[in-house]
Amino acid sequence: MKIDSHQHFWQYNSDEYSWINNSMCRVRRDFLPAHLKQEISAVGIEGVVAVQGRQSLVETEWLLGLAAHSPFIKGVVGWVSLISADVDRELERLSLDKRLKGIRHVLQDETDDNYMLREDFSQGIKALEAFGLTYDILIFERHLTQTIRFVDRHPCQIFVLDHIAKPCIREGFLSPWKANLEELSKREHVYCKISGMVTEANWETWSEQDLRVYLDVVLEAFGPERLMF
Repeated sequence: MKIDSHQHFWQYNSDEYSWINNSMCRVRRDFLPAHLKQEISAVGIEGVVAVQGRQSLVETEWLLGLAAHSPFIKGVVGWVSLISADVDRELERLSLDKRLKGIRHVLQDETDDNYMLREDFSQGIKALEAFGLTYDILIFERHLTQTIRFVDRHPCQIFVLDHIAKPCIREGFLSPWKANLEELSKREHVYCKISGMVTEANWETWSEQDLRVYLDVVLEAFGPERLMF
């Protein structure tokens, strides 16, 4: 079975999806399972994982509801407040639905580049293991150094690095992303998604070769056993 590991769904409105700016006008519309089913059927993808796009419990519950009515959605990576005193209770409630596979927080948007190293956030990460949930790491490449420290604090937690840590593909820079990614890949409890590369390239002029140099680094670092797409 071929599974696309990273899909977003939304009913578009400008308040909740303010990150969709003027340069992204083509995605200012609804994206729902019925729309996706047509696309994946044409290219032999049999299942997908739905990933949160809003920081709310409502979003997580909505995605689980979509999965309940769309069998090709094989799992959900949702959101809970990992710094909340109620994180255990919320995880216990949500994980009753076995379609919940992981949790993600939009670290890349936090004003504090060391947010992931906060003690309260760390306590929330520790809560995931009891429920068998993975954690998706959404960062820019400038966060890789602290991400290495972050995953070292949680050696029994499975992590999934989203979008190959968003290197500077548009500028053609490999350093320091390459060295930091290779260091992170030495942690065998960290996996990586080959995804989000075009969004970091020049949207109008990117070529396969622009992406290939970054893909080669990721394949060499993680190996096929710890990569998904």
